[in-house]
Amino acid sequence: MSKHIQFESMLSLTGSNADDRYVHRPSEAGAVALALYAALGGAVAAPALADERLKKGIAQAAASLKASGSASVVVSGSNDANVQLVVNAINQLLGAYGNSINWGATLNTRQGDDAAMVQLVNEMNEGKIGALLIHGVNPAYDYFEAKKFESGLAKVAVSVSFNDREDETSVRCKFQIADHHFLESWGDAEPKSGYLSFIQPTISPLFKTRAFQTSLLKWSGENTSYGEYFKQYWLTKFGSQAAWDKALQDGVVETPAAAAAGSYNSAALAGAVAAIAAAKPGTGKEVVVYTKIALGSGKEANNPWLQEMPDPITKATWDNYAIISFATAKDLGIAVDDNYEVEVAKPVIKLKVGQQEMTLPVLVIPGMHKDVVAVALGYGRSEKTGKAAAGVGQNAYPLVGFNGQSFTYSVAGASVEGTKETFKLAYTQTHNQYEGRDEVVREFSLKEFKANPTALKDERHKLVEDYAPTTGDYRAEGTLYPNHPYPGAKWGMSIDLNSCIGCGACTVACTAENNVAVVGKSEVLRAHEMHWLRIDRYFATYRDDSGNDNLDDLNVVFMPMLCQHCDNAPCENVCPVNATNHSSEGLNQMTYNRCIGTRYCANNCPYKVRRFNWADYMGADSFPDNQRGKLDDSVMMMNDDLTRMVLNPDVTVRSRGVIEKCSFCVQRLQEGKLKAKKENRPLETGADGKWDIKTACQQACPTNAIVFGNVNDKNSPVSKIRNEEQTNRLFYSLEQIHVLPSVSYLAKIRNTDRHVGVAEAAHHEEAGAEHKEEKKAEAAH
Repeated sequence: MSKHIQFESMLSLTGSNADDRYVHRPSEAGAVALALYAALGGAVAAPALADERLKKGIAQAAASLKASGSASVVVSGSNDANVQLVVNAINQLLGAYGNSINWGATLNTRQGDDAAMVQLVNEMNEGKIGALLIHGVNPAYDYFEAKKFESGLAKVAVSVSFNDREDETSVRCKFQIADHHFLESWGDAEPKSGYLSFIQPTISPLFKTRAFQTSLLKWSGENTSYGEYFKQYWLTKFGSQAAWDKALQDGVVETPAAAAAGSYNSAALAGAVAAIAAAKPGTGKEVVVYTKIALGSGKEANNPWLQEMPDPITKATWDNYAIISFATAKDLGIAVDDNYEVEVAKPVIKLKVGQQEMTLPVLVIPGMHKDVVAVALGYGRSEKTGKAAAGVGQNAYPLVGFNGQSFTYSVAGASVEGTKETFKLAYTQTHNQYEGRDEVVREFSLKEFKANPTALKDERHKLVEDYAPTTGDYRAEGTLYPNHPYPGAKWGMSIDLNSCIGCGACTVACTAENNVAVVGKSEVLRAHEMHWLRIDRYFATYRDDSGNDNLDDLNVVFMPMLCQHCDNAPCENVCPVNATNHSSEGLNQMTYNRCIGTRYCANNCPYKVRRFNWADYMGADSFPDNQRGKLDDSVMMMNDDLTRMVLNPDVTVRSRGVIEKCSFCVQRLQEGKLKAKKENRPLETGADGKWDIKTACQQACPTNAIVFGNVNDKNSPVSKIRNEEQTNRLFYSLEQIHVLPSVSYLAKIRNTDRHVGVAEAAHHEEAGAEHKEEKKAEAAH
């Protein structure tokens, strides 16, 4: 089992998945790298670190790295070349090159040159640039000195934008020649050496656009379209029509090079060490600007699916904000109590960084360094960008700096002041700890799991002893309801909490596949979000009202939660019109045109995964434009003729007044069954790697945490996981209430010796001591 130790300044998605985690100031990143290099035997004098916990973490990381040697790797997200040079030296010490690091396959993304971009802007302002061609970038928005770029652009005689929309940069260019959308384009890419990917048009151009390569060809005297030029180029390369056709069919041509160790050059290391040692330590608050999982740099900010996807860490939608620590909240007089968690109106702070000043609402998140404030990029787009992006959040790119070599995404010397203002943030989870309620989610340290590997299985046996003493069949005997027979397929899902990283790809995939409505910020504020699949994020600690950040106890668990398709579904027996019912294949079904909207089923669902369609979000009502003026513009945007093209024709569009929820992608189930029937063969659900059916969430999951299939097929992966491979980690959420879910989970195991989850006994002892003190005080009074 791998071990992941994270050093960072704010709680990131990667850090939240770490086995052990330590925080530091952003300005200490170089010092931490040098300290780790020195601890591994590097001949350097590392700058002093005052934080004892951080020093302990460096010693722990060094010991773990030494133990694993060449099977380990150290990576850094820093944009500082000096830090990366030290990291290279660490990997050389470990013997990682040629083992965990393969120089035979280089990553070809992120090849930008920050210094060259700064030089270009300077030369534009000096009148040295006669023509500027822009494609796929938007520096009038995301360059750290956007005003300087704009002034320089005005001095360029010929400026041409090939961007596919009227963004902040395009509107300032003298010519706009819109490129095709990528789904209308030809192209190629080699993101990793040896892996050639082909971009192919899936639809004809919808608008009067032209491939930017065609424009370049015509201007250079080549009177041919890029599509034809592209084809002839690769036909010549491949040597035959058959090879070209196969490349297009496969999509990716793989010619991976043999693994190589590369050659390490330490010439620049001394200079990097000296630069880090000479750097002044940060003072005051330090601001980190970062990219959120959904919006990234903001290029796709006009996609309402991404705007409405809850951030994995904060669970907020539709805005950016300042993330602060509990200690900073205490200094600002912000009480992080039940009211703070539930109330959407959040305090607003004034953040000053040099000449830049922003007022932002704050979210208090555990796992932050006490002197760090984090703000997300990708917001504050212009109104011309589109209805979904317009007026959402604030642009944090002016907080980015430049150190002479590269852009810097953190800055020291910031000040934070409280204000009397509040701002409403729309978020989807109002309680953040599970506080010992392990009936819902289970996690262990590797040490604890090894000590008692059958703990979960023993609890299941206890249920049998208590509720099925006669037959030993908890499913049949422990209930008043009849046992459903499943003579054919029985659909089930397994979700591995160790593999789930909380990225949210499954949530967006489900939205796209099943025509789940966008409801907009105003509806999310009222807890009317419609996602069929949510990812619950738990901080596995008791909330500390003292203002401490509990860095030693913090663990984060992500738990995808969807309709559990219970065999004893509590929703089914309360529906007065039988709109929710059970299929012979174990699906909890919804008949939309029978539903009358009583919502009894939602009230009776212990998992809270049923969504009521409060308004006509999809424009499916019989009255045209009945949403106008009532719902956000982003909702109306999804009902334009153009944007409705994203709807899946295999799935109905629901009107208002009905309950909807996960269907296990029943349209895909039917399609797979029909395919197998036409080919006169059994349905394939994963045995021997053959799949007729994958749910959208399973298909989108980057870590294969979600496995779906026929439980009755003993050779299917989901059946093997439950009955052979992972019986000790298997659990069902709320299993003891005997709703018999069809979704099983595999417990989270952290590779650490410390206790993980909630230290329940310690908490109860502490609470008991507090209670005794209260009683004493009452008696004395």
